[in-house]
Amino acid sequence: MLTITAVVNGFLNEFIFTDDKSPTEEEAATKIQAAFRGHQTRKSITMKTSKPQQQQQQQQQQEPEPTRAELEAEFRADDKDLCNAATKIQASFRGHQARKVTQAEKDKELQDLQDKEDIEKIDLTDPNLNKAATKIQASFRGHKVRKDVPN
Repeated sequence: MLTITAVVNGFLNEFIFTDDKSPTEEEAATKIQAAFRGHQTRKSITMKTSKPQQQQQQQQQQEPEPTRAELEAEFRADDKDLCNAATKIQASFRGHQARKVTQAEKDKELQDLQDKEDIEKIDLTDPNLNKAATKIQASFRGHKVRKDVPN
């Protein structure tokens, strides 16, 4: 009975004392983990970039690019269904482009309006505003003089 108690006590003592790591061990473990994670990330990135290139090379090896004659034979200009499909694709893309440009113009107008409102909210009678403007002007004039003076 005495030996079992000693073993259990020894196990508990090991558990309690081995849990206390010194800061240097923790720092070393953190560095090792960070290095390994970096290695994993770099490896996964190279795998992602190399896969599309490998697939593209395999496709090029398997399927040669069709010649002009083959394309003309496959897609005839008098095929009404094909022409309608091409027209539909072109119209949808042009609509997408127009919506994109219109949204950009709306965003710019909204930003300009917001900027105007922000400028109008500035209190021109604020003494701190006057001091700040004077400081900006003085630093710019100093910069200009230092720039114009030859060495």
